[in-house]
Amino acid sequence: MTKVGIDAVEIHTGKLKMDLAEVFAPEMGDDPEKYTKGLGLHASSFPDVYEDIVTMGANAAYKLMERKGLTPEDIGRIDVATESAFDNSKPVSTYIAGCLEQVYDGDFHHANKGERKFACVAGTQSIDDAYNWIRAGRHRGRAALVIATDTALYARGDPGEATQGAGAVAMLISEDPSLVTLSTEQGFGSADETDFLKPNQQFPSVDGKRSVQVYLARMREALEDYESVAGKVELDDVNLAPFHTPFPGMVRKAALLGFRHIIRDTDVEDELEPEIGRQPREAEFDSEENYTEAIRAYMDDLKRTDAYQEWYANTVDPTLYLARHVGNWYTGSVHVARVSGLIKAYEAGEDMTGEQLLVGSYGSGAQAEVHSEIVQEGWKEEIEAIDILDHLDDRYEISFDDYEHIHDVHNHEKDVDVEEFTVPQSEFVFDGWGRMDERKYRFVE
Repeated sequence: MTKVGIDAVEIHTGKLKMDLAEVFAPEMGDDPEKYTKGLGLHASSFPDVYEDIVTMGANAAYKLMERKGLTPEDIGRIDVATESAFDNSKPVSTYIAGCLEQVYDGDFHHANKGERKFACVAGTQSIDDAYNWIRAGRHRGRAALVIATDTALYARGDPGEATQGAGAVAMLISEDPSLVTLSTEQGFGSADETDFLKPNQQFPSVDGKRSVQVYLARMREALEDYESVAGKVELDDVNLAPFHTPFPGMVRKAALLGFRHIIRDTDVEDELEPEIGRQPREAEFDSEENYTEAIRAYMDDLKRTDAYQEWYANTVDPTLYLARHVGNWYTGSVHVARVSGLIKAYEAGEDMTGEQLLVGSYGSGAQAEVHSEIVQEGWKEEIEAIDILDHLDDRYEISFDDYEHIHDVHNHEKDVDVEEFTVPQSEFVFDGWGRMDERKYRFVE
């Protein structure tokens, strides 16, 4: 069977940075640790005046194509996943293709283009589409370009304001990939939920507490469904577990839930019994309320054990490094987590070839998807080539007044004139409006 997966990744972050502890917290009258320890966030990325989901996506795709020596003829489909689209008809992929055609001799006229929408899980769904297209033999030997791009901004004063972020992840899906192969097995947890929505409005409406509950419920369902086809997940089988990361604090909850599920009826649970007892079984309780209280108490004890702390530090925490410094990227978040974990493994000198990742994607509304990936022999070269850490260091640090201005710039309901904070170089930029009020773009040498 031909292996199909992610051959290469490039990341483009918004070029502005706001420090949450030093800039945002004082203005909100909050203890900085509310963000750094509670949410697990230190900084947010924002797009400059001339950046948006098209420029960020096009710049990530351009870097990827240049690094891999690709031309438009090598690409058979372009799929964009986003929650930040500005057109209900024309997909963002057409804009990005138009940008790339400015710098290449060929064109993408024979590439299939589309746009995926299912909140943050759409990036993974786009990878699934590309995977199925290749496995079906309809790709004519070409690769797919999957781009997850978002400006995850909230209304001023919204509880989600501290989790904001902006950036794009471009991924090349192909046969015999250099980075990871994708499992044929998938697990899903899906239900009609109202935890986060954007009904013809720019900024989302969010029920934060409900969203966490739905996230955990759907993730549990997806893991159970995955195990029904792939077999039981064992702790030793998983080297890294990238989760969808709206903020690292949410992943801590999902990781604990996943760990409890995985160790149930295993030697690990037996070994922990003298310390914290066995997991409560629902049949042992006369009410759901009492069972829920017992589970909560058990998990409070479980998260303090050395066994859990060691597993979390090795398997989950490395995937959160980038998120701590860029915020939520919606459709790109789980794909940032994958790269983050592999960067940390590379820095630690680990040999990841043949190791398994268990990937948990999620989108509000709501759906979770779990699948596994196997790291390929060329992973080191691919991870070494990603220069996201340099880009994080190069971001322009903005004040709170700057933040208020840039938030207004990217608020579609406002018309403001703000000078750009950075100077574009060798990248695509927003270039004003066309005759039908369409957005226009150009490449700056």
